[in-house]
Amino acid sequence: MTLPALIVTGASGFIGRHLLDRLKERYRIYGIARRSQRRSGAPIHPNVTWFQVDIADRASLEHAFRRIGEEGGADTVVHLAAHYDFTGIEVPEYQRTNVDGLRNVLECSRELGIKHLIFSSSVAACQFPSPGRTVDETSPPTGDHIYAKTKAIGEEMVKEYEAHFSSVIVRFAALFSDWCEYPPLFKFLETWLSSKWNQRILAGKGQSAIPYLHVLDGIDFLQRLLKRLDETKPGQIVVCSGDGSTTHLELFVAATHYHFGEYIKAIFMPRPLVKPGVHVRCLIGRMSGEMPFERPWMVEYIDERLDIDATNTREWLGWEPKERREIIRRLPFLLENRKVEPVEWIRRNHAAMKQYRVRPNLQIHSLLGAHAEEISAEYTRALEERAHRGDLPSYGHVTHREHEWNHKLILRHLMNAVLTQERGVFISYCRDLAERRFDQGYKAHELASAVQELGWVCLRILGEDEEGRELVGLLHGQIMSTVLFGCDEVFETFETLEASRPISEAAPH
Repeated sequence: MTLPALIVTGASGFIGRHLLDRLKERYRIYGIARRSQRRSGAPIHPNVTWFQVDIADRASLEHAFRRIGEEGGADTVVHLAAHYDFTGIEVPEYQRTNVDGLRNVLECSRELGIKHLIFSSSVAACQFPSPGRTVDETSPPTGDHIYAKTKAIGEEMVKEYEAHFSSVIVRFAALFSDWCEYPPLFKFLETWLSSKWNQRILAGKGQSAIPYLHVLDGIDFLQRLLKRLDETKPGQIVVCSGDGSTTHLELFVAATHYHFGEYIKAIFMPRPLVKPGVHVRCLIGRMSGEMPFERPWMVEYIDERLDIDATNTREWLGWEPKERREIIRRLPFLLENRKVEPVEWIRRNHAAMKQYRVRPNLQIHSLLGAHAEEISAEYTRALEERAHRGDLPSYGHVTHREHEWNHKLILRHLMNAVLTQERGVFISYCRDLAERRFDQGYKAHELASAVQELGWVCLRILGEDEEGRELVGLLHGQIMSTVLFGCDEVFETFETLEASRPISEAAPH
C-alpha cells in the first residue's frame, strides 16, 4: 500500500520532531529544516526524507520541492517553521522567516499542486482579552508583540492562496514537554527552585496567566486534523488548547510544594516597582554581557490573563487534551526529570532558548554520548590493527570482547570528566589501569599510546559531526588535554611502580 505523502517545514523544531516521530509509520514525510536530521534529534526512518534547507532561500526551497515532485509529490504541507524569541526586539529574522519564508513555501506549494496546507499560528497572536472575556476561533490576531504581528501577516497571506489549495490556521497554546522546553516556564522553575535572591518574588499579584498544552496533546490534535482536512472550510481557524489559563501563582505553589515538600509563601512585587527593576537588570546585563531573561516588554502583561475558549474546535474535531497531561498535574514529571537527569534537562531547555548557548562541555558530553558506540567500535578496531602491526604487542593478547568492555569503561570515564570538568576522574581511572597493566607486563609507552589513541578516535569521529565541526577547537581542549593528563599519569604510575619493585625483580639493563 502506498502511504500518503506529507511535507513538514520546521521539521527539526519542537513540534516538528514530535510530529515526525508520531507519523513516520503512516506517511511518507518530507522534512524541511535548517538543521540536519541527526543534529536536531529528528527521527531517522525509511519513510522520512530530509532536506536541509532554509525556507527563506527561495532557490534551495524550489529545488527541494522539485525533488518532492519528481518522487510523486504530496497532498499536504504542515508549515511549522517560524522564528520566535523572548527578547522583544524586532530582529530581521522575523521578516525573513515568518513572512518571506512563508511566501516561498506558499509559492512552492502552489507550483507543486498540493491540496491542503496547515499553518501553525499561536493564541499569542491575539490581544489579551479584557477581564471576564476569552480568546476563541473568531478573535482577530491583533497582538502587539512582533511575533504576533508576523503571525497576523501570515494568517492573511495564507488566505490569498484559497483558489489553489485549502488551508487551516492552527492557533497553539504554549506547548511544553516532560522536559519543559518552554523558555518562560523553564526560567520560572529555575528561579523558584533555587536559592537566588528573587526565588520567592512574583510580579504583580501573581495572576499573569496563559494557556499551556502538553506537546503530545498538540501532536494528537494535528494527527486528528490531518484526517479531517477534506471537511474544513476555506481559511478555517482552529484553536489547539484547553480552556482557561494557568497563573504564575498556581505554577509557583505547585512547583515549590513538590520540590521542597512544603508550601512556600510568595512575595508579590507591585507592578509599578517591576518596570524600573527590569530596566536596571537589563542595564547591568548590557554592561556585563549577560542579559536577563526578563525584558521591559513583559511588564505590560503583568496580571493579564490570556483565557481561552476552544469549545467549538474541540467539538468539531472530537479532541480533548488528556487530563493527566494538564500543566499542574504534569509538573511533578518535569521536576523529576530535572532532578534525575539534570544534564539532559539543561541541554534541552537551553536548546529551546535559542539565544542561549549550551556550555561547551555539555555539548561535547552530548556528542560523545550520541557517538559512544561508534567511538568504542572504532577504538577497538584501531587497537587491534596496531597490535597486529606490532606497534602495541601486548594488546595482541586481548580478545575482541575484552576490548569492547574496556573501551566502554574508559570512554565512560572520559565522558564523566568532560561533564563534571574534573579531569581527576579520568586521571584516577588511568592510574588504576596503569597499575593493572604493569602487573600484566605491559610497557608504559604501550598503555600511554593506547590511551592517546582514544583521544584521536574521539576527535576524528566528532569532527565528522556537523555540530562537532563547529566545536573543533574546544574538542581538542576538552578531550585531548584530558587524555594527555591520563597519559602523564600512566608514565608517573609506571615509574613509581618500577622504583618500588625489588632489585631482584627489576628488568635487566
